[in-house]
Amino acid sequence: MAKTKVSKVHSRGNQKLYFKKCWQLYVLMILPMLFILVFKFGAYSGLTIAFKDYKVAKGFSGSEWVGLEIFEKIFAKRDFGKAVFNTLYLNILDLIFSFPMPIILALILNEIRCKWFKRVSQTLLYLPHFLSWVIIGALAYQLFSLSNGVVNVLIENMGASPIPFLQEDVWWLISYIFIGVWQTMGWGTIIYLAAITNVNPELYEAARVDGANRWKQCLHVTLPCIRSTIVILLIMNLGKVMQGSFERVFALYNAKATEYSTTIPVLVYRWGIEGGKFSDATALGLFQSIIGLALVLGADFIAKRLGEEGLI
Repeated sequence: MAKTKVSKVHSRGNQKLYFKKCWQLYVLMILPMLFILVFKFGAYSGLTIAFKDYKVAKGFSGSEWVGLEIFEKIFAKRDFGKAVFNTLYLNILDLIFSFPMPIILALILNEIRCKWFKRVSQTLLYLPHFLSWVIIGALAYQLFSLSNGVVNVLIENMGASPIPFLQEDVWWLISYIFIGVWQTMGWGTIIYLAAITNVNPELYEAARVDGANRWKQCLHVTLPCIRSTIVILLIMNLGKVMQGSFERVFALYNAKATEYSTTIPVLVYRWGIEGGKFSDATALGLFQSIIGLALVLGADFIAKRLGEEGLI
Protein backbone atom coordinates (compact mmCIF):
# COMPACT_ATOMS: atom_id res chain seq x y z
CA MET A 1 0.00 0.00 0.00
CA ALA A 2 2.77 2.38 0.96
CA LYS A 3 4.64 1.68 -2.26
CA THR A 4 1.47 2.32 -4.28
CA LYS A 5 0.91 5.69 -2.61
CA VAL A 6 4.55 6.66 -3.16
CA SER A 7 4.36 5.72 -6.85
CA LYS A 8 1.15 7.75 -7.30
CA VAL A 9 2.72 10.80 -5.68
CA HIS A 10 5.83 10.33 -7.81
CA SER A 11 3.79 10.09 -11.04
CA ARG A 12 1.81 13.23 -10.14
CA GLY A 13 5.07 15.05 -9.49
CA ASN A 14 6.37 13.98 -12.90
CA GLN A 15 3.16 15.19 -14.56
CA LYS A 16 3.44 18.62 -12.93
CA LEU A 17 7.10 18.84 -13.91
CA TYR A 18 6.28 17.89 -17.50
CA PHE A 19 3.45 20.44 -17.61
CA LYS A 20 5.77 23.22 -16.42
CA LYS A 21 8.43 22.21 -18.91
CA CYS A 22 6.12 21.84 -21.95
CA TRP A 23 3.32 24.31 -21.18
CA GLN A 24 3.69 25.83 -24.66
CA LEU A 25 2.46 22.56 -26.20
CA TYR A 26 -0.66 22.65 -24.04
CA VAL A 27 -1.31 26.25 -25.10
CA LEU A 28 -1.08 25.19 -28.75
CA MET A 29 -3.74 22.56 -28.06
CA ILE A 30 -6.32 25.13 -26.90
CA LEU A 31 -7.54 26.18 -30.37
CA PRO A 32 -7.87 22.63 -31.77
CA MET A 33 -9.67 21.52 -28.61
CA LEU A 34 -12.04 24.51 -28.82
CA PHE A 35 -12.74 23.67 -32.46
CA ILE A 36 -13.61 20.07 -31.53
CA LEU A 37 -15.77 21.11 -28.58
CA VAL A 38 -17.71 23.75 -30.52
CA PHE A 39 -18.10 22.14 -33.94
CA LYS A 40 -18.12 18.45 -32.96
CA PHE A 41 -19.53 17.99 -29.46
CA GLY A 42 -21.45 21.27 -29.41
CA ALA A 43 -23.30 20.27 -32.58
CA TYR A 44 -24.81 17.18 -30.90
CA SER A 45 -27.69 19.20 -29.51
CA GLY A 46 -28.76 20.06 -33.06
CA LEU A 47 -29.37 16.38 -33.83
CA THR A 48 -32.73 16.66 -32.06
CA ILE A 49 -34.24 18.24 -35.18
CA ALA A 50 -33.95 14.82 -36.85
CA PHE A 51 -36.85 13.83 -34.59
CA LYS A 52 -38.81 17.08 -35.01
CA ASP A 53 -40.79 18.77 -37.75
CA TYR A 54 -38.31 21.63 -37.58
CA LYS A 55 -39.45 25.10 -38.59
CA VAL A 56 -36.99 27.97 -38.55
CA ALA A 57 -39.62 30.41 -37.31
CA LYS A 58 -40.52 28.17 -34.35
CA GLY A 59 -36.95 27.26 -33.42
CA PHE A 60 -35.75 24.14 -31.59
CA SER A 61 -38.14 24.35 -28.67
CA GLY A 62 -41.22 25.33 -30.67
CA SER A 63 -40.95 22.68 -33.38
CA GLU A 64 -43.21 19.65 -33.04
CA TRP A 65 -41.69 16.33 -31.89
CA VAL A 66 -42.51 13.60 -34.44
CA GLY A 67 -40.18 10.78 -33.37
CA LEU A 68 -39.04 8.49 -36.20
CA GLU A 69 -41.47 9.95 -38.73
CA ILE A 70 -38.69 11.89 -40.48
CA PHE A 71 -36.63 8.71 -40.92
CA GLU A 72 -39.61 6.85 -42.37
CA LYS A 73 -40.14 9.71 -44.82
CA ILE A 74 -36.54 9.86 -46.07
CA PHE A 75 -36.28 6.06 -46.34
CA ALA A 76 -39.29 6.09 -48.67
CA LYS A 77 -37.78 8.65 -51.04
CA ARG A 78 -36.43 7.41 -54.37
CA ASP A 79 -33.21 9.44 -54.09
CA PHE A 80 -32.35 7.80 -50.75
CA GLY A 81 -31.74 4.33 -52.17
CA LYS A 82 -29.75 5.74 -55.08
CA ALA A 83 -27.64 7.89 -52.75
CA VAL A 84 -26.85 4.96 -50.43
CA PHE A 85 -25.88 2.73 -53.37
CA ASN A 86 -23.70 5.41 -54.99
CA THR A 87 -22.01 6.27 -51.69
CA LEU A 88 -21.16 2.63 -50.98
CA TYR A 89 -20.15 1.96 -54.59
CA LEU A 90 -17.84 4.97 -54.90
CA ASN A 91 -16.26 4.50 -51.49
CA ILE A 92 -15.70 0.75 -51.88
CA LEU A 93 -14.01 1.35 -55.24
CA ASP A 94 -12.03 4.18 -53.67
CA LEU A 95 -10.99 1.88 -50.81
CA ILE A 96 -9.91 -0.87 -53.22
CA PHE A 97 -7.76 1.43 -55.36
CA SER A 98 -6.74 4.23 -52.97
CA PHE A 99 -5.93 2.29 -49.80
CA PRO A 100 -3.08 0.09 -51.15
CA MET A 101 -1.37 2.92 -53.07
CA PRO A 102 0.18 4.74 -50.06
CA ILE A 103 1.53 1.39 -48.79
CA ILE A 104 3.11 0.56 -52.16
CA LEU A 105 4.42 4.12 -52.51
CA ALA A 106 5.91 4.09 -49.01
CA LEU A 107 7.70 0.80 -49.73
CA ILE A 108 9.10 2.26 -52.96
CA LEU A 109 10.24 5.50 -51.30
CA ASN A 110 11.85 3.52 -48.50
CA GLU A 111 14.03 1.73 -51.05
CA ILE A 112 15.31 4.94 -52.64
CA ARG A 113 18.88 5.57 -51.50
CA CYS A 114 19.47 8.93 -53.22
CA LYS A 115 18.43 11.42 -50.50
CA TRP A 116 17.84 14.49 -52.69
CA PHE A 117 15.75 12.51 -55.18
CA LYS A 118 13.74 11.01 -52.32
CA ARG A 119 13.05 14.45 -50.79
CA VAL A 120 12.00 15.94 -54.15
CA SER A 121 9.74 12.94 -54.87
CA GLN A 122 8.07 13.20 -51.46
CA THR A 123 7.46 16.93 -51.89
CA LEU A 124 5.85 16.44 -55.30
CA LEU A 125 3.71 13.57 -53.99
CA TYR A 126 2.54 15.53 -50.92
CA LEU A 127 1.59 18.62 -52.95
CA PRO A 128 -1.87 17.45 -54.21
CA HIS A 129 -3.07 17.00 -50.62
CA PHE A 130 -2.76 20.75 -50.01
CA LEU A 131 -4.83 21.70 -53.06
CA SER A 132 -8.53 22.32 -52.46
CA TRP A 133 -11.03 20.28 -54.45
CA VAL A 134 -12.15 23.48 -56.16
CA ILE A 135 -8.69 23.86 -57.67
CA ILE A 136 -8.43 20.13 -58.45
CA GLY A 137 -11.84 20.21 -60.14
CA ALA A 138 -10.82 23.21 -62.26
CA LEU A 139 -7.58 21.46 -63.24
CA ALA A 140 -9.51 18.29 -64.09
CA TYR A 141 -11.79 20.17 -66.49
CA GLN A 142 -8.82 21.94 -68.05
CA LEU A 143 -7.11 18.60 -68.66
CA PHE A 144 -10.04 16.30 -69.46
CA SER A 145 -12.61 18.58 -71.09
CA LEU A 146 -14.12 16.99 -74.19
CA SER A 147 -13.74 19.98 -76.49
CA ASN A 148 -10.54 21.76 -75.46
CA GLY A 149 -8.99 19.68 -72.68
CA VAL A 150 -5.22 19.21 -72.94
CA VAL A 151 -5.43 15.41 -72.85
CA ASN A 152 -8.15 15.22 -75.51
CA VAL A 153 -6.30 17.70 -77.73
CA LEU A 154 -3.27 15.39 -77.62
CA ILE A 155 -5.48 12.38 -78.36
CA GLU A 156 -7.02 14.15 -81.37
CA ASN A 157 -3.57 15.16 -82.64
CA MET A 158 -2.63 11.47 -82.62
CA GLY A 159 -5.64 10.73 -84.83
CA ALA A 160 -7.94 9.16 -82.23
CA SER A 161 -11.38 10.22 -81.04
CA PRO A 162 -11.62 12.32 -77.86
CA ILE A 163 -12.62 10.52 -74.67
CA PRO A 164 -15.47 11.95 -72.54
CA PHE A 165 -13.60 11.63 -69.24
CA LEU A 166 -16.06 13.81 -67.31
CA GLN A 167 -19.06 13.79 -69.64
CA GLU A 168 -20.16 10.13 -69.55
CA ASP A 169 -21.04 8.16 -66.44
CA VAL A 170 -18.56 5.28 -66.79
CA TRP A 171 -15.66 7.56 -67.74
CA TRP A 172 -16.67 9.98 -64.96
CA LEU A 173 -16.44 7.11 -62.47
CA ILE A 174 -12.97 6.11 -63.74
CA SER A 175 -11.79 9.73 -63.60
CA TYR A 176 -13.25 10.15 -60.10
CA ILE A 177 -11.28 7.16 -58.77
CA PHE A 178 -8.07 8.09 -60.60
CA ILE A 179 -8.12 11.70 -59.39
CA GLY A 180 -8.84 10.56 -55.82
CA VAL A 181 -5.88 8.17 -55.87
CA TRP A 182 -3.61 10.93 -57.17
CA GLN A 183 -4.78 13.39 -54.52
CA THR A 184 -4.46 11.09 -51.49
CA MET A 185 -1.64 8.64 -52.14
CA GLY A 186 1.26 10.98 -51.35
CA TRP A 187 -0.07 12.22 -48.02
CA GLY A 188 -0.98 8.69 -46.94
CA THR A 189 2.64 7.58 -47.21
CA ILE A 190 3.67 9.75 -44.23
CA ILE A 191 2.22 7.37 -41.62
CA TYR A 192 3.60 4.28 -43.34
CA LEU A 193 7.07 5.79 -43.73
CA ALA A 194 7.02 6.69 -40.03
CA ALA A 195 6.06 3.09 -39.20
CA ILE A 196 8.83 1.74 -41.45
CA THR A 197 11.47 3.85 -39.68
CA ASN A 198 10.59 2.04 -36.42
CA VAL A 199 11.44 -1.37 -37.89
CA ASN A 200 14.46 -2.87 -36.13
CA PRO A 201 17.49 -2.73 -38.54
CA GLU A 202 18.73 -6.00 -37.09
CA LEU A 203 15.80 -7.77 -38.74
CA TYR A 204 17.02 -6.62 -42.16
CA GLU A 205 20.57 -7.72 -41.31
CA ALA A 206 19.31 -11.16 -40.28
CA ALA A 207 17.30 -11.41 -43.51
CA ARG A 208 20.35 -10.48 -45.60
CA VAL A 209 22.41 -13.11 -43.81
CA ASP A 210 19.75 -15.68 -44.75
CA GLY A 211 20.09 -14.62 -48.38
CA ALA A 212 16.99 -12.46 -48.74
CA ASN A 213 17.14 -9.85 -51.49
CA ARG A 214 15.49 -6.41 -51.15
CA TRP A 215 12.15 -7.67 -52.44
CA LYS A 216 12.05 -10.53 -49.92
CA GLN A 217 13.14 -8.17 -47.13
CA CYS A 218 10.23 -5.92 -48.02
CA LEU A 219 7.83 -8.86 -48.16
CA HIS A 220 8.94 -10.76 -45.05
CA VAL A 221 10.28 -7.97 -42.81
CA THR A 222 8.80 -4.56 -43.66
CA LEU A 223 5.20 -5.56 -44.33
CA PRO A 224 4.79 -7.78 -41.23
CA CYS A 225 6.30 -5.04 -39.04
CA ILE A 226 3.84 -2.38 -40.25
CA ARG A 227 0.84 -4.74 -40.32
CA SER A 228 -0.71 -3.25 -37.18
CA THR A 229 -0.55 0.24 -38.72
CA ILE A 230 -2.19 -1.05 -41.91
CA VAL A 231 -4.98 -2.72 -39.92
CA ILE A 232 -5.71 0.41 -37.86
CA LEU A 233 -5.86 2.64 -40.94
CA LEU A 234 -8.04 0.07 -42.73
CA ILE A 235 -10.50 0.11 -39.81
CA MET A 236 -10.61 3.92 -39.89
CA ASN A 237 -11.17 3.91 -43.66
CA LEU A 238 -13.97 1.36 -43.35
CA GLY A 239 -15.74 3.87 -41.10
CA LYS A 240 -15.71 6.33 -44.01
CA VAL A 241 -17.38 3.95 -46.47
CA MET A 242 -20.75 5.58 -45.79
CA GLN A 243 -19.40 9.13 -45.73
CA GLY A 244 -17.82 10.00 -49.04
CA SER A 245 -16.42 13.37 -49.99
CA PHE A 246 -18.92 16.11 -50.79
CA GLU A 247 -16.19 18.43 -52.09
CA ARG A 248 -14.77 15.80 -54.42
CA VAL A 249 -18.11 14.85 -55.97
CA PHE A 250 -19.31 18.46 -56.18
CA ALA A 251 -16.07 19.66 -57.79
CA LEU A 252 -16.31 17.03 -60.55
CA TYR A 253 -20.09 17.24 -60.94
CA ASN A 254 -21.69 18.20 -64.27
CA ALA A 255 -25.12 17.85 -65.83
CA LYS A 256 -24.02 15.26 -68.41
CA ALA A 257 -22.81 12.64 -65.91
CA THR A 258 -25.27 12.24 -63.04
CA GLU A 259 -25.54 8.47 -62.54
CA TYR A 260 -23.00 8.26 -59.70
CA SER A 261 -22.89 11.86 -58.44
CA THR A 262 -25.95 11.55 -56.17
CA THR A 263 -24.38 10.52 -52.86
CA ILE A 264 -25.44 10.95 -49.24
CA PRO A 265 -23.32 14.11 -48.61
CA VAL A 266 -24.65 15.66 -51.83
CA LEU A 267 -28.21 14.75 -50.86
CA VAL A 268 -27.73 16.31 -47.40
CA TYR A 269 -26.58 19.51 -49.12
CA ARG A 270 -29.52 19.53 -51.54
CA TRP A 271 -32.13 18.83 -48.88
CA GLY A 272 -30.67 21.07 -46.18
CA ILE A 273 -28.97 24.03 -47.87
CA GLU A 274 -30.81 24.20 -51.19
CA GLY A 275 -34.23 22.87 -50.15
CA GLY A 276 -34.43 24.10 -46.56
CA LYS A 277 -35.53 20.65 -45.32
CA PHE A 278 -33.32 20.73 -42.25
CA SER A 279 -35.00 17.82 -40.45
CA ASP A 280 -34.62 15.54 -43.49
CA ALA A 281 -30.97 16.50 -43.99
CA THR A 282 -30.16 16.02 -40.29
CA ALA A 283 -31.88 12.63 -40.20
CA LEU A 284 -29.96 11.50 -43.27
CA GLY A 285 -26.68 12.70 -41.78
CA LEU A 286 -27.43 10.92 -38.49
CA PHE A 287 -28.24 7.69 -40.35
CA GLN A 288 -24.95 8.00 -42.20
CA SER A 289 -22.98 8.52 -38.97
CA ILE A 290 -24.61 5.57 -37.19
CA ILE A 291 -23.81 3.21 -40.07
CA GLY A 292 -20.22 4.50 -40.13
CA LEU A 293 -19.88 3.91 -36.38
CA ALA A 294 -21.26 0.38 -36.77
CA LEU A 295 -18.74 -0.35 -39.54
CA VAL A 296 -15.83 0.88 -37.40
CA LEU A 297 -16.91 -1.17 -34.38
CA GLY A 298 -17.51 -4.24 -36.55
CA ALA A 299 -14.13 -3.97 -38.27
CA ASP A 300 -12.42 -3.42 -34.90
CA PHE A 301 -14.13 -6.53 -33.47
CA ILE A 302 -13.06 -8.67 -36.45
CA ALA A 303 -9.49 -7.35 -36.27
CA LYS A 304 -9.26 -8.31 -32.59
CA ARG A 305 -10.68 -11.75 -33.30
CA LEU A 306 -7.89 -12.19 -35.86
CA GLY A 307 -5.27 -11.27 -33.27
CA GLU A 308 -4.65 -7.63 -34.16
CA GLU A 309 -4.66 -4.76 -31.68
CA GLY A 310 -7.54 -2.78 -33.15
CA LEU A 311 -8.61 0.71 -32.13
CA ILE A 312 -10.41 0.25 -28.81
